[in-house]
Amino acid sequence: MKFGPGGISPFIKVMLAANIAVFILQQFIPQMIPIFGLTPARFYHEFPNLIYQIFTYMFLHGGFFHIFFNLFVLWMFGTEIEYTWGTKSFGRFYIIGGLAGAILTLIVYPGQNIPMIGASGAIWSVLVAYWIMFPQRYLYLYFLIPVKVKWAIPGLLVLSILFSSGNVAHMAHLGGAIWGLVYLKGDWRFAWFSRKYKNLRYKRQEAKLNKKVQEAEDIMKRVDAILDKINEVGIENISKADRKFLEEASSELSGKHDNKAN
Repeated sequence: MKFGPGGISPFIKVMLAANIAVFILQQFIPQMIPIFGLTPARFYHEFPNLIYQIFTYMFLHGGFFHIFFNLFVLWMFGTEIEYTWGTKSFGRFYIIGGLAGAILTLIVYPGQNIPMIGASGAIWSVLVAYWIMFPQRYLYLYFLIPVKVKWAIPGLLVLSILFSSGNVAHMAHLGGAIWGLVYLKGDWRFAWFSRKYKNLRYKRQEAKLNKKVQEAEDIMKRVDAILDKINEVGIENISKADRKFLEEASSELSGKHDNKAN
């Protein structure tokens, strides 16, 4: 048994510092919430002027316990994932999780006039990733009750939707969770598309190469035919068209050779 994942990983360290700094600023500048929080009705009405809100909302929080639990969960569950995936991959995953929460909220509640704030969408993407990666581990709910991860995290999501108060951004939670599920469970699809794209690009390159080889072979066949004619009748008796073709072929072939040498 141990408490926590250990030291703070690089991206999570940046997120902790950024969220805490913004939270402190909020105490002195309360206008930050209507400006940087995501308000769907205003977002659509003033589109695209407020496009930044789908990103900035996730750095704002409504109170001490709101930011404390979000950052605590990020450290507790995200640290090991970041060390496993690498900082860039995890950072990209986290930010897209927050954006997914914003997008689902905009789709489901387009007329909402209350600003949505908090990193919960991104946090739930992390929780779902942990759920898929480490389902057999145990969590101690309320630090007392041991429950396997594969049951605990889905249960927490359902409970948060069914029994939390009306000011909770359920769609942000659900959007982040869906992104986490799609990213990890759909990984084979991403790999399939990647292989398809690489195979298609390879086939195109191969077709271009074959075309160039065929063109070079056609040029050499005509050059050989002209050289045979020169052996028979002499160079002064070949046509102007044949002479011009020999000059162009010589120039083109020498140019390709120079390019290869470079």
